[in-house]
Amino acid sequence: MHKEEKIIGIDIGGTKVHIGIVQAGKVLKESKFSTSANASKTQILGKITRGIEQLIQPDVIGIGIGVPGLVDEKLGIVHNVQNIPNWSKVYLKDHLQSYFEKPVYITNDANIFVAGIKKYGAGKKYNNLVGITLGTGFGAGIIIDNTIYSGQYSSAGEYGGIPYLDKTLEDYCGGKFFQQKLGISGKEVMALAEKGNAKALDIFQQYGHHVGNAIKIILYSISPQAIFLGGSIAKGYKYFKEAMEESIKDFPFKVITESLVIERVHMKNTAILGSAAIFQMRLKKDELLKSFI
Repeated sequence: MHKEEKIIGIDIGGTKVHIGIVQAGKVLKESKFSTSANASKTQILGKITRGIEQLIQPDVIGIGIGVPGLVDEKLGIVHNVQNIPNWSKVYLKDHLQSYFEKPVYITNDANIFVAGIKKYGAGKKYNNLVGITLGTGFGAGIIIDNTIYSGQYSSAGEYGGIPYLDKTLEDYCGGKFFQQKLGISGKEVMALAEKGNAKALDIFQQYGHHVGNAIKIILYSISPQAIFLGGSIAKGYKYFKEAMEESIKDFPFKVITESLVIERVHMKNTAILGSAAIFQMRLKKDELLKSFI
């Protein structure tokens, strides 16, 4: 494949859809539109199709998509999307491939996050890495030996569901934590922390401790060379970094933690770039498999 080829990247969220044309690691054109939690499958599918139509060009070679839910990657069936209850068992790949007559690859949104970092960001030099999204939830995309590991239904890396203390990791490492502690969003807590509010700073210290514990679980299960943090809460990294690092110190295998790289991601359009990167990775894999047949 040639690096100059154009790819449509799509990030489907629970409240909005972001579409862009990617070429050589840059987003050339893009569009965003909101989605309603009560919208039907047909309505949302129609909006996505029209959004692609507005951007697509004759030299676009295909479409890569990330969704926050379970995906049958082989068949391209979206089994659910968070916050859109009507969007279940959607044959998204079949619809878009037949409509635009171009190949389509779909995966979980955490996978496109780490794929973008690997292909176009600070993850290029690592063979084994994890991208963690700290936002409403707590999820991770996994790359092992330079290849995305998705598991069944693109669900590998759903660490947020692991039982932790009296609830789950997501309750302590996602946006819920701030709501439970102060009754306000992580963004609002961050604004208070920026003003030096002692209570907000203390909450971030607690948060960092829990994120550190989550990272230790990832180290036990995957032991990556690098972990990259993204999502809305990662913007407050400086407020929880020290507590997170302190929490990780009691991990028993010092040779691992001493070489481990943990960074906050500063890339723009990571999801769109990651969707294009997923397309490239999957197409390359399919072409390689065909060469053996």
